[in-house]
Amino acid sequence: MTNRLDEKIKAVLFDLDNTLLDVDLDNFISQYLKLLAQSVAHIIPPKKFIPKILKASRAVEENNGYNTNEEVYAKAFFPLEGHTREEIKPFFDNFYKNDFSKLRQYTRKKPEARSIIQTAFDKGYDVVIATTPILPATAIEQRLEWAGVADFPYRLITTIENSHATKSLTHLLYYEQIIDKIGYPAETCLMVGDDEKDMISARLEMLTFYIESQKKNFANHIPEPTYKGALADLKLIL
Repeated sequence: MTNRLDEKIKAVLFDLDNTLLDVDLDNFISQYLKLLAQSVAHIIPPKKFIPKILKASRAVEENNGYNTNEEVYAKAFFPLEGHTREEIKPFFDNFYKNDFSKLRQYTRKKPEARSIIQTAFDKGYDVVIATTPILPATAIEQRLEWAGVADFPYRLITTIENSHATKSLTHLLYYEQIIDKIGYPAETCLMVGDDEKDMISARLEMLTFYIESQKKNFANHIPEPTYKGALADLKLIL
């Protein structure tokens, strides 16, 4: 893997979880749901709250691009047990401000992440954080901080508020909307990630770099990555 990127490459897109930040996703997700449910448990039983959260998340995954993910989520989630969005929002805001940070224990900083991001900026690429946009900006910003890469001037960070689709194996809306926002053709972009939903971007003619740390076996219909390696290996081609 010694071939450097073609000069036509203008933007590098980075996934976050298990790309720039090691995450124990099973524990992270279960504890996230538990803590979020606890934030409103005084008015809504967790056994009724958590299924609504999961239903709303599935609705976002099926977003057709006409509304923001936040709007789709809210429509599927509210009203909740007779409570409006306006009534519930302060409890959610407090959760993300004071309790979301408790989930940091299920993550681990990748020492090489900051150096990789710095190199991408030093080389003149536009850098995008292309993380699954199903959480609000504050949650994504906190996770970037945990990864040690929160203070860079990213061209775009995808969040539930600014995205109209999410990563999928059945459509390319998420990536189409990113390239529309940053103004570059797909073939001038490199997507870096650890999952099939990252590598699917190759169907738009993006270049891809697969982080091999998870040792996943991809389905036959997933395009072969342009590059493979550990995150540190990305420096060899930037």
